[in-house]
Amino acid sequence: MPRESVARLAVLVRHNVLLMAREPGPVLSRMILPLVFITLLRPLYLTGQGRTAGTEQAVVGTLVTFSLLALSICGGAILTERLGRTWDRLRGTALRPAELLVGKAVPAFVVLLAQQFLIVGFAACFLGLRVPHPFLLLGVLLSWACALLGLGTLLGVLVRSLGALSAAFDIGGMLMSSLGGALVPLAALPAWVSDVAPASPGYWAARGIRAALSGDTYAVAESCGTLLAVAAVCGAGASLRLVGRGGRLVAL
Repeated sequence: MPRESVARLAVLVRHNVLLMAREPGPVLSRMILPLVFITLLRPLYLTGQGRTAGTEQAVVGTLVTFSLLALSICGGAILTERLGRTWDRLRGTALRPAELLVGKAVPAFVVLLAQQFLIVGFAACFLGLRVPHPFLLLGVLLSWACALLGLGTLLGVLVRSLGALSAAFDIGGMLMSSLGGALVPLAALPAWVSDVAPASPGYWAARGIRAALSGDTYAVAESCGTLLAVAAVCGAGASLRLVGRGGRLVAL
């Protein structure tokens, strides 16, 4: 990678970290609320599924649901530039579309991973969750974070207002989580839900996490491959939306 590109990326990453630091509320809420949620929800699952399965379901449901809601961190970073009228300034620089996406993605990626590690670590330390295959679980979490970044970035370049962005994340996040069997096991839902569930990235995240906890390498590989494909498709779509003549950033 050329030295100039590395320097531009470093500036972008620092800029986005500062933006997050100035408005820490959304990030802090995405860190604290899942811990409250899993603590309150776990007794319900223990009653219906037993200690091991109930704890696992509570962790999967909390992790997938709240990481989907955290999509707003990535999409909001792009939309903030657009609404704050700094987008035209970025267009006037030597910045390339791929550099913009990477610069926005790195801080959001760290936040998403921190949220997921916090949930798993909390469950392992205080709720008795067993993680016998940590590297399999790490692979799923990394793939899931990539898929979330792709989805968030694509929405961030498509929507035109914070209200639309919030609606897309809240409604879409809950639909993907519910249809994916994160909050409620698919076996307990109507049969038609199981038929459409694979269309939701949340399904593959939940499936991959369960497979990682049980040591099912094949299911983990399949889930990771699907999630990375979602990330690639969404990232390519966002890049195409940003590219104009000569490969420069376009007006949004």
